Amino acid sequence: MNRRDFLKKSVLASAAVGTAEVAKAASWLGEASGEATAEAPAAPVEAPSETTDRLITSAPMLQNYAETSIGIAFTVSALASGFVVIGRQPDLSDGRKVLCGGHRMTELSDRVLQVRVTGLEPATTYYYRIGADRIDYKGGYSMKNLGTEEDPAIYSFTTAGAEAKAHFCVINDTHARWQPFGLAIEKIAQLAPSCVIWNGDACNVEETIEAQIRIFLKPEIERTDFAARLPYLFCTGNHDFRGMANRHLERVWMYRQPEEREVRDWDLGRNFAVRMGDIALIGLDTGEDKLDTNPKFAGIFKMEDYRKAQALWLRSALQRPEIAGAPYIVAFCHIPLFDPDPKRNPGDLAPADTDPRYSPDFAMWQRTCARLWCPLLEEAGAQLIITAHQHRYRYDKPTAERPWAQIVGGGPEMGEYDGKKRPDKFPTVIEGEVRDGQLFITIHNLVTGDVQETITFSPRKGRKVKKR
Repeated sequence: MNRRDFLKKSVLASAAVGTAEVAKAASWLGEASGEATAEAPAAPVEAPSETTDRLITSAPMLQNYAETSIGIAFTVSALASGFVVIGRQPDLSDGRKVLCGGHRMTELSDRVLQVRVTGLEPATTYYYRIGADRIDYKGGYSMKNLGTEEDPAIYSFTTAGAEAKAHFCVINDTHARWQPFGLAIEKIAQLAPSCVIWNGDACNVEETIEAQIRIFLKPEIERTDFAARLPYLFCTGNHDFRGMANRHLERVWMYRQPEEREVRDWDLGRNFAVRMGDIALIGLDTGEDKLDTNPKFAGIFKMEDYRKAQALWLRSALQRPEIAGAPYIVAFCHIPLFDPDPKRNPGDLAPADTDPRYSPDFAMWQRTCARLWCPLLEEAGAQLIITAHQHRYRYDKPTAERPWAQIVGGGPEMGEYDGKKRPDKFPTVIEGEVRDGQLFITIHNLVTGDVQETITFSPRKGRKVKKR
């Protein structure tokens, strides 16, 4: 079933339960989707109907990989408050207990608990165990802790930092398609990088937190602990903003704590500038692929201001000593910042994304973001920007006018599209690793199982990689 058929069926399903507005949204999304979209699950995922005595119902997920902090999220079956016991000893004999929530109160949830652990050392291996307290809450003066449950498994991870292994993988446009997603996870397990960048469009149009849980914390793949030992970073894609639940994606994919950000950048909780060995990883958010003024979105987005705010953040991030001193700067964002086809929609066709000179009626690349961010990246000497969104692998070599290279990751289509054979449409795992002083970017084709292409980069001028 292609995406247009799915969306039409979703409209009928939504109408049957009285969600007329969701149905209207689905109809125009199908019209505007074009080729840069993917199939979606057949229906929104509801909460599990079966009862269970187990409180912790998923493996943990390591989120927002960083030098001195990490996020740990997991699901629960009843109202609970969560914690992590973390230490450097494999048996946790030196473990400290970190509660979920901020400074004033712990978090309470009957679905997802998130613990942000700070005060860690860079490039250091830690061991941890997750736990939860089952809470019976009847009111502000009537509550009980009914007991504590700890996951018996002890997991480990290694923080980022200049001494960490310079090795990453990128996935993108997974769109809750379990076959290609499972193949990507197995390839990543084989490659064993230091971290994974999930470069947007993990979602489709998610109206419930249960659907988000299914995508991020309990995907339908064999390796259910895929992110328990391997940290992830996330660059939001346009589909990750769509749907009522996705307006609060932070309920399943946490922001960094406020003390980890400058006051000016408080709302930029997913942007990242992380040093990993000889590579500085820069995460940006291109936002929606339609303008704020497009009447299809009823004025409920403010992406223009969001992109400008990220330019201020980016300028500061690139000046941080550990970022400025990195031999390699690699940036990530969902929507491409360049396209060689002059007829591709550049995302700034006011007021409603249409112009007879361009197609389709949504941004295939982001000229506004390119004008805001690329001069800063060029000044810093960034060599590569890795993007997604177009569902077809492409490598854009640097030129005299555009000194950075761009890689566009493939989508979830398994060599077919709309019932036709399309060998050019395949999911990718993009691997980056510094070996012998060079940055090797390897494109893994998940349909054929072969290496599609290998691209090599040299260190920035005046920077030398460390001998390890």
